Amino acid sequence: MDGEIVAEAKIPREDLGRVNRDVLAILRPPGKGYYLLLALSVSCLLFGVYAWQHQINTGMGVAGISHPVMWGVYITNFVFWVGIAHSGTLLSAILFLMRTKWRVAIFRAAEAMTVIAVTTAGLYPLIHLGRVWKFYWLFPLPNQRHLWPNFQSPLMWDVFAVATYMTVSATFFYVGLIPDFAAARDAATGWRRGFYRVLALGWEGTDRQWQHYRPTYLFLAALATPLVVSVHSIVSWDFAMSVVPGWHSTIFAPYFVAGAIHSGLAMVLTLLIPVRAVFRLHDYITRDHFESIAKLIILTGLIVGYAYATEAFIAWYSDNTYERASFVFRALGDFAPMFWTMVLLNSLLPLAFLARPVRRNLAALFTIGLLVNVGMWFERFVIIAGSLAHEYIPYAWGSYHLTWVEYGISLGSAGWFFTWFLVFIKLFPAVSIAEVKEQRAEAAREATA
Repeated sequence: MDGEIVAEAKIPREDLGRVNRDVLAILRPPGKGYYLLLALSVSCLLFGVYAWQHQINTGMGVAGISHPVMWGVYITNFVFWVGIAHSGTLLSAILFLMRTKWRVAIFRAAEAMTVIAVTTAGLYPLIHLGRVWKFYWLFPLPNQRHLWPNFQSPLMWDVFAVATYMTVSATFFYVGLIPDFAAARDAATGWRRGFYRVLALGWEGTDRQWQHYRPTYLFLAALATPLVVSVHSIVSWDFAMSVVPGWHSTIFAPYFVAGAIHSGLAMVLTLLIPVRAVFRLHDYITRDHFESIAKLIILTGLIVGYAYATEAFIAWYSDNTYERASFVFRALGDFAPMFWTMVLLNSLLPLAFLARPVRRNLAALFTIGLLVNVGMWFERFVIIAGSLAHEYIPYAWGSYHLTWVEYGISLGSAGWFFTWFLVFIKLFPAVSIAEVKEQRAEAAREATA
């Protein structure tokens, strides 16, 4: 294939070889800094496992959830990690269909983030279940207990929606990697060569293989695109289909989808800026790429801010005593600090990206991306715990306070996520070699035309 690109676009063969060398250099044996980060992530993961084991052995009473707040930090984390998973499909599938050129350098890491975040989210329904060994009751298996799932429950819709999203996203991620696995196979030695040979599925880059590959990748991109909207819409219906004040709203589906993409884009900045610096990928992941992501964050931040304003207006305009009281409690009650922090971090802080120097400042991009994710976690927590704490009857009102077990499990899920992302960085090409070459060939053709 390299020969065809050189012949068509008159690109020096050395330039194509340099793309291979630069990207595959990431896969070399890591240094002490990498092992230190990996040890930190694994330590967090092990502490989370210990906290979960303590919860299983002792009972759900060690968590802070109690009447009336029976959904707490576990469901908050579930919604948060599902939201993080959305940006990978956005940056990869949707922008691929739109033929957006700047996606090429960043979509691979975003796709990996998607797959890992979905697996992280999938842990929380099991953790929240308490008796995790009963997880198979969620599936419609013939049994002698007369326990059939209630398919009218949005919680059951989650099982199918998240499982479908995970399957399609993982397939899309793997198919996109096949040409790069072949490049890694040709450059690797020892056990890695055999590892990449298996994953490459006999890829040689022939015309016939490319003729089948491109339509397949296009089909998967088109299949994955509706899932961006459908999955988090279904997650929002966990709340909107109930009659709890503050949840029962038709705005929740687009509100959750915009928030999911907002948090996912912020996480892309948080992950890719250190990756670019550590592995010296300045020629492939440029400030222009980060600036494009910042512009998208401005858009999603404005949508989220509009949703906040709409939510407040509807609570007032509805003339519903319970809806008004629920919103006032969010803004002025026990969760007021989190509420105003989320408004500041999710809607107002991203407006700093309107200034071009801020959009191109890596320290500002990293900091704002990190703070947006903090704000998005607060948003989910305020929606879930704040609405349940004050429902209809004042006699039944309560509050919610996290315990060390919930902090530990939350920290463990972050350790799980970053451990697998660090493993991805050292096993799979973090930048698409094939698409970078194709883009450079296209640019050379346009320059010589």
